Amino acid sequence: MTTGTLSQTQAVICRTSTRRVAYFTAKRTIDVCVALVLLVVVSPLLLVACALVMIDSGRPLFFRQERIRGRRDGHGSWVLESFTLFKLRTMVVDADSSLHQAYMTAYIRGDQRGLRALRPDRRDGESFRPGRDPRLTRVGQVLRRLSIDELPQLWNVIRGDMSLVGPRPPMPYEVDLYSDRDLLRLTTPQGITGWAQIKGRSAVAFPELIGRDLEYLEHQSIGFDLKVMLLTVPAVLSRRGAD
Repeated sequence: MTTGTLSQTQAVICRTSTRRVAYFTAKRTIDVCVALVLLVVVSPLLLVACALVMIDSGRPLFFRQERIRGRRDGHGSWVLESFTLFKLRTMVVDADSSLHQAYMTAYIRGDQRGLRALRPDRRDGESFRPGRDPRLTRVGQVLRRLSIDELPQLWNVIRGDMSLVGPRPPMPYEVDLYSDRDLLRLTTPQGITGWAQIKGRSAVAFPELIGRDLEYLEHQSIGFDLKVMLLTVPAVLSRRGAD
């Protein structure tokens, strides 16, 4: 998906106030500085993780995936465009994406029957994601549980594709299912972590997840971003919504 192929209200979705422009400028400066430091700090962990991926399932070590982000144009409006997101590979090579697409379709549409078919043993408070994903490698399961597979996205932050904090970037087939209200979550840079992620991730229903992203938009500030970053560590360790 590219900006030129977006339909309906997806091409231009919101105008940015002067006050928010100052916030986004400061946010970008913090993103680059913090991401560079974190990338240096976690580089030994990344090297170990890469070695484990190589031993377990060979190359490639990294997984590239098309995602959608919101970007401010020269007129202060938000447009949607695709970018390449980086992760450590946690699945078998050339894994079929149809399982995830079926899950996201059911999740966004609130199709409880479809969700139960994908995870019949789900209990309250657990993720809606399919259980026992056969595409995951042995090492990949561990990397996902600890969110280590997300660390290469620090490079996305440095490149300017993403921010440290913001709503998670969706895939094109997710955006195709969005309502106008859902699209509002893309009127800010997408993030590695976010308010919705520390408040349950995929353990909450889709309308609630959207509500938390919109709550972030309403209150976003440098102070709120720092709060989200600090709360990310206990959220990852608790693993709520990660499985």
